[in-house]
Amino acid sequence: MRLIVTTPTSVVATVEDVAHIRAEDASGAFGILPGHADFVTVLPTSVVTWRDKAGAESFVVVRGGVLTVSDGTLTEIAARGATSDHDLATLGEEALKQLEQSEETEDESWTADTRLHLAAMRQIERMLLAQRGVDTPLPRLDQGTRGGHGQGAVE
Repeated sequence: MRLIVTTPTSVVATVEDVAHIRAEDASGAFGILPGHADFVTVLPTSVVTWRDKAGAESFVVVRGGVLTVSDGTLTEIAARGATSDHDLATLGEEALKQLEQSEETEDESWTADTRLHLAAMRQIERMLLAQRGVDTPLPRLDQGTRGGHGQGAVE
């Protein structure tokens, strides 16, 4: 059986002659052997383990993804992020570093997205005021409801 693990930016592992794969989804842990029926499942952040026919064990930490089995000969994992190693202890340290970096990147992305959203809302507010000819500005969407100006304001 063949195993391929990919992320949006790289091929993390391509392994021939896999004898057994162990993974887990929301329902629990499961195993895949050569000849397994076609199968699709969603993987949470977890460790996927496999053994080759020589008995060597390897590991990959996946940061969520989809596992598919096709024709009992090919197992593919498409993950948001993944790290592979033959040593579980080393893999754990590397995976933790990558998860921390991913969280920082996501936080920065969320902040930038929120700022962009607020800027768009301010522009819409300015356009509405201009169309209405209103001298008194509407409450700002990025301020609280202090001082009684809060109708429609978002905290």
